[in-house]
Amino acid sequence: MFRGFAFRTIVVAAGVAATVAVAFAELDGGFDGSPEHPSIGYPTRSTKDPVGQLNREIQSGMTQLKFEAGTGYLRSVLRALHIPVESQILVFSKTSVQAHLIRPDNPRALYFNDSVVIGYVHGGFLEAASVDPQQGVIFYTLDQRPSNYLEPQTGLPHKLRFMRDDRCLQCHVSYASYSIPGLLERSVYPGTDGMPVRQLGDHLPDHRTPLDQRWGGWYVTGKSGSMRHMGNSTVANPDAEDPLPAAFNLTALTGKFDPGGYLSPLSDIASLMVFDHQTHMINLLIRTGWEVRYGQYLEKHPGENRDPSSPNLAARIRSAAEEVADYMLFVDEAPLANPVEGTSKFAEKFSDLGPGDAQGRSLRELDLKTRLLRYPCSYMIYSEVFDSLPPEAKSAIYARLWQILSGREKSPKYARLSLQDRQAILQILRETKKGLPNSFNGSVE
Repeated sequence: MFRGFAFRTIVVAAGVAATVAVAFAELDGGFDGSPEHPSIGYPTRSTKDPVGQLNREIQSGMTQLKFEAGTGYLRSVLRALHIPVESQILVFSKTSVQAHLIRPDNPRALYFNDSVVIGYVHGGFLEAASVDPQQGVIFYTLDQRPSNYLEPQTGLPHKLRFMRDDRCLQCHVSYASYSIPGLLERSVYPGTDGMPVRQLGDHLPDHRTPLDQRWGGWYVTGKSGSMRHMGNSTVANPDAEDPLPAAFNLTALTGKFDPGGYLSPLSDIASLMVFDHQTHMINLLIRTGWEVRYGQYLEKHPGENRDPSSPNLAARIRSAAEEVADYMLFVDEAPLANPVEGTSKFAEKFSDLGPGDAQGRSLRELDLKTRLLRYPCSYMIYSEVFDSLPPEAKSAIYARLWQILSGREKSPKYARLSLQDRQAILQILRETKKGLPNSFNGSVE
């Protein structure tokens, strides 16, 4: 299925605006190997991602997808992958392989859980970005044709299956995804047709990004008080002093598009905030695993490393552990000046996923008053992508997390993690995280 293009080339697909100077400032460095390297083998190694597993179940007859008028297989796919409809977020900028269909009155809907993102465009095919815990994000498409559709070439019924689609890698392997096959979220200045206005730049949002730089080209339903974001608006005059009119605190999207072609009329601000955090967390964890595997290979084959500035294995592990721990503990999170309130049941459904400790506390509990999570430690610590990290990387990350949570790390930037927060996080982890090192039972300063 791999089509053999040059991975290291940054390609900007039609309709996708990329402003390198802005985006690079928001990244922490990319993978310096190649997805094709023998230590990685992205295009050749077998995968164990959720959509690949669902595909095998469809082919064997274990799972059947139901086609519905209007949205096709969307609802059935979400149900099979355990993705809640309430996770729906809507993007109307032309920043997708289906850019020709996307516009403000025909937005692209995204639905997600911890390991899969499903994309839907009315009139197009389904897209899937499925996380393999070691190989990165695997991309698929699913034709929106009913099972009784006859293929014109053969006259035979259409064979329903997800097709691995490496066209997506033209944008999803770049500086914006750590140079790994990862997830990609952009905040752009969209024109009235959804085309990004390139000269105005863009942002790659995560939980460290202030709200006033998030969600350009996205619809946003929910309240954020006096905190402005970039959602719900288009640029009519790029030369204006404020080219993107303010349009926040919308609880409905009446008149923006026809909601009849979607599973929900909403694009919940709480869901968007979780998505912001999660996309970067997944990319960071995948890159960490790749860095260790690549470093281990170079130690075994020193003659193949022609770059004298390439870090050794110990340096790769140390750097990755520090970066993962900081991001996982929301050390640089952009604070919320006002409480945020969503418009769907996403926050409740997300929080109910747990796991919870004896007091009912969970790392999935959303705060949305001054920060994203009530207990600032990423729930992705429970994910398969975290658990599948090379042992050396996982041990280093745990050691760094303990150094911070125990209070032994005295750097001023960690002062925002209060003693109460650190104690609560440790207590929750001790009761809910399998394989937690014994060191986490130590005393807290």
